[in-house]
Amino acid sequence: MPKASKPSVSKTTARKRAAAPLAPTQGRADLARLRRTSEAEIARTAPPELRDIPDDFWQGARVVTPVTKEAISIRLDEDVIAWFRASGPRYQSRINAVLRSYVEQVAAPGRPARSKRAV
Repeated sequence: MPKASKPSVSKTTARKRAAAPLAPTQGRADLARLRRTSEAEIARTAPPELRDIPDDFWQGARVVTPVTKEAISIRLDEDVIAWFRASGPRYQSRINAVLRSYVEQVAAPGRPARSKRAV
């Protein structure tokens, strides 16, 4: 009886599969395990920069619902883009956050209207 042949896989495909991160086995967090985790365990395993967060840290927090992004082309000064890029990955998200903050401040209720001027 002849052996069943394996379907051939290209070297590129095999490399991509090997380099791809493993897919999670569950689609959700293990809530039962999280509920069993003590405050001491959380404090022990927290990254150093998060260990001494003050109790009122989340006082001014607000929920931000993600919105659909639109890909655009924009011209920015070289030094501005260099500054954002130097701050690490996701610099475009930080640029978006700065622009959103500006829009929220300008559109704040009770804020006097500003005259248009050249920028």
